[in-house]
Amino acid sequence: MANHQSAIKRTRQIEKRRLHNRYYAKTTRNAVKALRQTTDKAAAVELLPKVASMLDKLAKRNIIHKNKAGNIKSKLAKFVNKMA
Repeated sequence: MANHQSAIKRTRQIEKRRLHNRYYAKTTRNAVKALRQTTDKAAAVELLPKVASMLDKLAKRNIIHKNKAGNIKSKLAKFVNKMA
């Protein structure tokens, strides 16, 4: 276990940040899943910018890689555009 005050504080900060990042990553994954399960084109078109924004925020904060965010956004856009 850490003996220095700064190391103990750093451990607390890391745990708090990990939980924060985990919450937003899970929320985004759920939003992506909801969009993929949508069958209504109008609802999907309305949801796509919100999900894309969530992915961009995760990438900006290095929770996920920027290319991963781009790949997911691209696949979702293709999915929405294919809907009839």
